[in-house]
Amino acid sequence: MNTIDTKLLEEILPTVAKPGRYLGNEWNAVRKDLDKVAVKFALAFPDIYDVGMSYLGFRIIYGVLNSAEDVACERVFAPWPDFEAKLRDNKIPLFSLESKVPIRYFDIVGFSFTYELNYTNVLNMLDLAGIPLRAKDRDEKFPLVIAGGPSAFNPAPMEEFIDAFVIGEGEEVVLEIADAYKKVTSRKSQVTSNMKEDLLKGLSDIEGVYVPKFPKEVKKRVVKDLNSAFYPVKEIVPYVQIIHDRITLEIMRGCPFNCKFCLAGSFYKPVRIRSREKILELARTIYRNTGYDEISLLSLSSASFPDVASLISRLTDEFKDLGVGISLPSLRSEDILKSLPSLIAKVRKTGLTFAVEAGTERLRKHLNKAIDTEKIILACEEAFKYGWRVVKFYFMIGLPTETYEDLEGICDFLHKVLKLSKNAELSVSITAFVPKAGTFFENEKAEGLQTLLDKQKFLKERLKNRRIKLKFHDAELSFLEAGLSRTDKGLSGVIFAAWQKGARLDAWREFLNLNIWREALKETGFPA
Repeated sequence: MNTIDTKLLEEILPTVAKPGRYLGNEWNAVRKDLDKVAVKFALAFPDIYDVGMSYLGFRIIYGVLNSAEDVACERVFAPWPDFEAKLRDNKIPLFSLESKVPIRYFDIVGFSFTYELNYTNVLNMLDLAGIPLRAKDRDEKFPLVIAGGPSAFNPAPMEEFIDAFVIGEGEEVVLEIADAYKKVTSRKSQVTSNMKEDLLKGLSDIEGVYVPKFPKEVKKRVVKDLNSAFYPVKEIVPYVQIIHDRITLEIMRGCPFNCKFCLAGSFYKPVRIRSREKILELARTIYRNTGYDEISLLSLSSASFPDVASLISRLTDEFKDLGVGISLPSLRSEDILKSLPSLIAKVRKTGLTFAVEAGTERLRKHLNKAIDTEKIILACEEAFKYGWRVVKFYFMIGLPTETYEDLEGICDFLHKVLKLSKNAELSVSITAFVPKAGTFFENEKAEGLQTLLDKQKFLKERLKNRRIKLKFHDAELSFLEAGLSRTDKGLSGVIFAAWQKGARLDAWREFLNLNIWREALKETGFPA
């Protein structure tokens, strides 16, 4: 198996930012002999290492594939611009971290689609790897290119570039894809012209796999039992700090609430709960394998876990002498109010988080977001009594039927919370509503860019307070995301044109250039 020039790489890495992103020999990373396995799988995340290594789904798929004796899975991420320039200048193809093998030599390249603004990164990574971008231009000599993840719910914009999509949860289906590959290749003594077509036909027969070349109705893939499902107990410990640098322990999948705007709620249906004993077992094992000092209990609504306070108590008792804290995001105040004193006395005081979403009861009811703001205020009052200083809130603007009265409601609510304690600090994140395919609001209109900017200005003027830390999701990012999230296959030409003009890392504000996208829209005949 051909590897890149590692001596040249050693010369290059000290000249770029965070070279630890590209080393690949982290604690618990898996390296197999690629010449001795039946399937070589390059697991690709179309954003930088810091983001991709924080994504639990990516780590699950990595572990699942490497659990198979005859499958080797290695990772690859989008390079930061300085490293991309070094790769191109030195004619080094994009390579896997574990073995430093160019990803064009792998059998399958699988992308995680978690965010529409990463689409140009997919094209850029394929180009850096020397793999033709369009599926029709890739014959049997190139890897099969597949994709999965929440954004694959609407595969249309990327159909031109991807051979097959996983619709739904991937930890079971990826091994079936590997088996399908082995079945087809084992029948061939050498690469033949119809091998790829045979493989695509085989993949189209797998539940949850959509093959654009052989379109048919696809049933979303769902993992039925979390207790028996694979979980990555040997989490890779990065050399560089990543976004979520801790043990992430999924306690529940799916959400019992049906907020009309929520893609995650639709993607991860139905609700499945991991048992307490399994959670404790996983926590012990992952801690022994990593040594992290924080365990974050993950779900879309953590407090909906049955008797979550008891779970936290058991985890805290077990790990307190080891200096390991327990954090609990994704709270709904009405669910935890009755157990809040005992719960918040035990949880690490990194900040409580409440997703309120809208400022008035009318709008929350329209969203199917059944939250009582008076209960939230009571919850915050209890939290401040038990030593919390920072409480985090999430809101959205640009929602269907929203008025400025709803925005005033956000301000009134936050000022009420501030009055509960003179030491209270509020961390307030405000994003723009983006209609997503697969949700109840998929056909709603997204707010115009100028209107979003006006609403941000309105809130900034009314929330000027040193104890309120306002963070707005960039309106231009939301505007572009809305344009990519629901469109059909015709947009693939726009994505390609934008990439050709230099679009990449669009999710990073310092690199987003809307003028590039406007030019791409104009050149391809779409209204800008």
